[in-house]
Amino acid sequence: MATTQIETVSTSADKAKLAASILLAVGAIVAFYLLARQGSLAQWAALLVGLAAAVAIFASSENGRQLLAFGRDSWREVKKVVWPARKEAMQMTAYVFAFVAIMSIFLWTTDKTLEWVFFDLILGWRK
Repeated sequence: MATTQIETVSTSADKAKLAASILLAVGAIVAFYLLARQGSLAQWAALLVGLAAAVAIFASSENGRQLLAFGRDSWREVKKVVWPARKEAMQMTAYVFAFVAIMSIFLWTTDKTLEWVFFDLILGWRK
């Protein structure tokens, strides 16, 4: 049996980068609300600049690089998917709707039949 060991190495610099990016994101949100009297331009500028700085610092950390690599790999895999044609997608959607309609009628009929058997025949309750 082959065992695979996964090692996660997180340096103190990466931890500091993550903490700084979180603080910048929180600071950007706080600045957005504190700058309400300065006008919406100042609010949005502070928010966008703070969030952009937080994203830039996060992207420079090991976790950020891994996230970006995962995103690139995911996008590459999405490109490989063979999507159905419009006609085929419409047919499959129609099949699903028809199945749901048939099942709802079946379940409603079953419910009403069981209600009639239990309440009217067995218990003798009249509504």
